[in-house]
Amino acid sequence: MKILLTGGGTGGHFYPLMAVVDALNAIAEQEKIVKMDLVFMSVSAYDKNLLFQKGVHFKKIYAGKIRRYFSFLNILDFFKTISGALKAIWSIYLDFPDAIFSKGGYASFPAVFAARLFGIPLIIHESDAVPGKVNAWSGKFAKRIAVSFSAAAKYFPPGKIALTGNPVRKEFLISTKAGAKEFLDLEEGLPTILVMGGSQGAKKINDIFLDVVFELVKNYQIIHQCGTNNIKEIESRASVLLEKSSYKSRYHIFPYLDLSNLRMSYGTADLVISRAGSGSIFEIAVSGLPSIIIPLANSAQNHQKENAYAYAAVGATDVIEEQNLSPHLLQSEIEKLMADENKRKEMSEAAKKFAKPDAAEKIAREIIKLVLEHA
Repeated sequence: MKILLTGGGTGGHFYPLMAVVDALNAIAEQEKIVKMDLVFMSVSAYDKNLLFQKGVHFKKIYAGKIRRYFSFLNILDFFKTISGALKAIWSIYLDFPDAIFSKGGYASFPAVFAARLFGIPLIIHESDAVPGKVNAWSGKFAKRIAVSFSAAAKYFPPGKIALTGNPVRKEFLISTKAGAKEFLDLEEGLPTILVMGGSQGAKKINDIFLDVVFELVKNYQIIHQCGTNNIKEIESRASVLLEKSSYKSRYHIFPYLDLSNLRMSYGTADLVISRAGSGSIFEIAVSGLPSIIIPLANSAQNHQKENAYAYAAVGATDVIEEQNLSPHLLQSEIEKLMADENKRKEMSEAAKKFAKPDAAEKIAREIIKLVLEHA
């Protein structure tokens, strides 16, 4: 059984794909499927070691972005996309998959185009409340469509849509505090705030948060993932701002939290401050944590704002729009939530109800079912 997986070259696409890979391999073992041949086709491997560990072959193709504004790069990327589509067609023709699973994004276009050309069964997953361009197009001929948010269903043809949630890595399904005190250098019994901006960090969140960190460390300890590109600047500013603070040891800054440290951070946090990427929202939700979500103002199709309000509608989070974000408002929202244990418990319960921890398994079983239907 050969299955080709494709998606944009970001963690928001890659890690849900890996969650589905884990589910596919688990089902293959349970149901004695003799051989599960998995291939990942994208513009980059993103994490070669993880692909190797999971037994996934990587095939590199080229693809270009379609920008919403005039740029000469659009011309260059057009030819990249044509080149990538031709390479994908040839590669898939020589090594024909039984089905293709696409997470969308510009990097998925070549493989999805080949699926359309060859009539290969296609299942797509839309992470966000508003679909991206490639998923909106491929949804017209995909055999199955999985969505993370119910709001996305209206953008696709009815009759082949399932609300699955966003696949989350299996490690996040079991919360852990073990080792957090030692590895993250935390104080016992002190409320913890986790500040996330995605793997690349979020400059505005970083800047605004530093404006209030002097006051916050008086009552809370902070785990702050600021992004690899921002670490030197944030460390420098934080050292000046906290120089005279008796509580500066409560501020813990990291350029990036790997899987182990991120699990511990979720396990020990009392409140999360995050962007509104689907991956982040569903990781927070399965961890059952109250949150303050700050959607990126200029995200494609305004999807982060739509994600944030879809999540807030179930009572799991408070939303601060980026244009309204200020030090005073952020500090006020944090202190209000941290002082209201009942509200945080309600948010936690709402988050758990919103989370769909079986998303990866549901999608994996549908992929296998699709293969068998078209065998």
